Parts: sequence; structure tokens; C-alpha cells
Amino acid sequence: MSGDVTAMEAGVEHLDVLVVGAGISGIAAAYALSRGPKRRFAVLEAIDGHGGTWRLHRYPGVRSDSDMFTYGFAFKPWRGAPIASGAEILEYLGEAIAENGLAPHFRYGWQIARADWDSRTSVWRLKGTRGPDAIPFEMTCGFLWMCQGYYRHAKGFTPEWPDMAKFQGEIIHPPTWPDGLRLTGKRVVVIGSGATAATLVPALAGQGAHVTMLQRSPTYFNLQENRHELADTLRDLELDPAVIHDILRKKITYDQNAYFRHVAKHPEQARQELLRALENWLPKAEIERHFSPVYSPWQQRVAVTPSADLFQAIKSGAASIVTDQIERFTPTGIALRSGQSLAADVVITATGFEITTLGDAVFSVDGRPVEIDQTSTYRGCMFTGLPNLVRSVGYLRLSSWTLRAELTADFVLRLLAQMDASGAASVEVEMPATISVPAQNKGSDLKPFTATYMMRALQQMPQSGPGPDWQFEDYWTEKESFPAIDLTGAPFVYRGPGRQRAGRRSIPTS
Repeated sequence: MSGDVTAMEAGVEHLDVLVVGAGISGIAAAYALSRGPKRRFAVLEAIDGHGGTWRLHRYPGVRSDSDMFTYGFAFKPWRGAPIASGAEILEYLGEAIAENGLAPHFRYGWQIARADWDSRTSVWRLKGTRGPDAIPFEMTCGFLWMCQGYYRHAKGFTPEWPDMAKFQGEIIHPPTWPDGLRLTGKRVVVIGSGATAATLVPALAGQGAHVTMLQRSPTYFNLQENRHELADTLRDLELDPAVIHDILRKKITYDQNAYFRHVAKHPEQARQELLRALENWLPKAEIERHFSPVYSPWQQRVAVTPSADLFQAIKSGAASIVTDQIERFTPTGIALRSGQSLAADVVITATGFEITTLGDAVFSVDGRPVEIDQTSTYRGCMFTGLPNLVRSVGYLRLSSWTLRAELTADFVLRLLAQMDASGAASVEVEMPATISVPAQNKGSDLKPFTATYMMRALQQMPQSGPGPDWQFEDYWTEKESFPAIDLTGAPFVYRGPGRQRAGRRSIPTS
């Protein structure tokens, strides 16, 4: 990467690389940049500290839904139980920053509002605000690395049900959990059936509330002990924690690959295996009614219940489950389509999130607004028409987010090195003119993942195309193919300093 705009724009800070987001992906990016050739970089985070999801989500029982041997970083061994609490994860992430000398690169309370690519100078021009007083700032960077995740945390998704305003109790969305809330002796209804609901129900039941989980449709659950036998054995043998961490990563990803292939080949058998595991806790009739989804396993993410805590709560009578649809709210609870009513003092809407592709900043190229849904995405991380920009996004189903964040970090370092070697000031991907992208391919890299929050966001997502270069693959494919990407030819287009682009190429549709 060549060019330095600081001399041309006095008072405007310029960085070689700007990372947006200080969660798992942003920390992985900072670590990679700190280990590569010396570059000026910073990590901007809109909230007041590192951690992203794990700083924002403070609801009772919040925990990982992935094992920490693969959700943790390759460079920092995990020493605890496979499933960790939100507080444990936040502490781990803070240690990763401190132990590797990354803290000086992180800036908290910096929010980007606009990002405009300038072809004349080959830089991104960024505007936003910083600090509690929202002081405006402007800066430039040569390369923009978006690590903000795909949830719009500031606004969770809560459907509008009839007569919600008439409810005399409290309605809470988990990401905005109020401090000091006491639920002892309260009647609580948790709306939802995913990982958040499965976490909240046993946690709140343990606080003395009676909790009803109200779901529109069932979800698959994976019951597992919160321990890993191999990890325990290797620790007993007093192996180095880094060696244990590496072995467990390999073992878990190997087992996940084998299991995923089993599910794909024998979906009904996999379904029955998951359901049979519940028979120690519930009668078969309840399993059939409340825990037997109409879709195959892993078309949506399977919720983890460490030590069967959700089912312990149901079996004890502290929690119950209802499968029904909401007709309307009443002053004292919820009326259901079946005619049944649920009394409630507190309703918690564990109904998911809104999705965003590149955060809430407005993007433009040479002053022309960019419509992300009109771009095509290269391996889910680069976009046609957006030079010098990479997005870090993790896996959506079985594999941990961090595995792809680290693959993406290695890819970015290689891409920056290729730009340096060729003397290029910019790089972008272009869909070959011979490839036609059908309009229905919008978001097709996510299929057959059918989670409701993804389906709601499908129309705002970029398009994908035929072949692995234009698809979002699984970890077991990408752990070999990602490091082997040839960066010297198509679809990568490199341009020298200050060289104007020929114009935005439209995406052919049919």
C-alpha cells in the first residue's frame, strides 16, 4: 500500500489500516496487524469498552453457545470449562488485549457515521463522533477492515403485537437488560425458543421466578456436560496449556465435521438422536409437542443446554413451556391463539436481533452512495465496487465465529502484502463479465440456514454467485482453501496510486 495523505491534509489523521469493532473479530484483526509488517492502525469501537456482544449483553445467565477452545483465539489458550459465562469471556478478551500489548491501538466511544472512498487519493475518508459529548472527528485510512459483527445491538427485534401498550407489567428485551431488576416471586414469560431464551429460563428460575417459555415453534437442543474429557485428561498429564488448546481445537473441529456430514447424510437419524436425549427429562408427548422442529437439524442453529439446565428447570416445576402463537397482550399477561392465557408480571422478548451487513455507517465511492444489496460478495468478506475494504464475519451454524475471523485476518495480511509487493494503492474484486448473477441469489451464501433473523434481513444482503469464490463455505472447506487463495489474478483488481477507477460496473441480473 502506497501513499500518505497526511501531508496533503493538515490536521486530519491518516492510518494505514482502520479496524471497526472491538469484539472477537476486531481483537483478532489487531493481533494479526501487530504481528505483521509495521503499519499504523487503530481499532475504533462505538461503545465504552472491548468485547462487543459480551459487554452489551448483561442478562442473567448470558454465556457462550460455542465451545471456548474454538471460540477462543488460537494465540491464547482457554483454561476453563468449554461453555463460559459472558463475564468469563469478557475477562478473557481483556487479557488477550493486555497480554499482547494491543491496548494503545483501541479507541472506545468512536462511532463512524460516513465512509467515502476517494479514487483520486486512494483513501477512505471517514467522519463520525467520539466520546460522551459526541465530538465530531474526521480521518482517513488506506484500508478499512469492518469487524463490527452482523447484529444491530442498539435495537433488538421485537415484533409489534396487538395491545402491548395495555400490559401493566414490564416488557424487557435482553440486550437492554435493566440494572438491579429483581424477579423473585414474579411470573415471567420469556418469548422465544433460541439460545437466549434457553439461557434465560433456567437462570431466572434459579432466582425464584416462575418462568414460562412461550415459543411459536420448537427448536433443537443439544444436551452436554460442561466439560471435555480429553481436555481433562491432557490437563492431568500436565501438558502445556497452548498444546492442550491446539489439540482440542483440532479434535473439536474434526468431530464437528464428522457430525455435520452425518446430519447431512442422515437427517432423520440425527433428529431422533437429539430427541432421544430429552427422554430422561420429559415425557415423549411433551418432546413431540415442544421440541420437535419441522426442519432438519442445523438448518437453524442448535441451542446448547450445558448440564441440561433448561430441562432441569422444567422438570423441577420452576419453569414450563408453551408452544402457541400470541393473539394479543392483556393488562395482566398474554392471550394466545389457542384461547389459553398466560399471566405475567414481566415479559421478556428473546425474539432476536436486526441484521446489518456493514454497520450503520453510510458508504459511498467518489461521492456516490453504495447500495450493499446491489453488490456481490467475494467469500463473504469483500464486495464488488468497494475497494480496500474487507468484512470479518464468522460462521453461522456449527463452527465458532472465531475460526473464520482468524482465517480472514490471515487473508487480510496476505492481501496487504500483495499490495505492497505490486506497488498498488487499491484492490477490489470484480465479478467476471461472463458470470450472470440471478436476482434470487441475494444472500444465497446463507442458504440453507433458515434462522428467522436471517430470513428477515435477506433483502438487504449482498448477492453471491456461482462457485466457491462467490460463496460462504464451511470451516472444513475453508481452512484449506482460504490460505490457498491466489491473490495475483482474478477476481482481484489492483490499481496504482491515484489511478481513477473506470466507473462502477453494474451487476448483471436475470
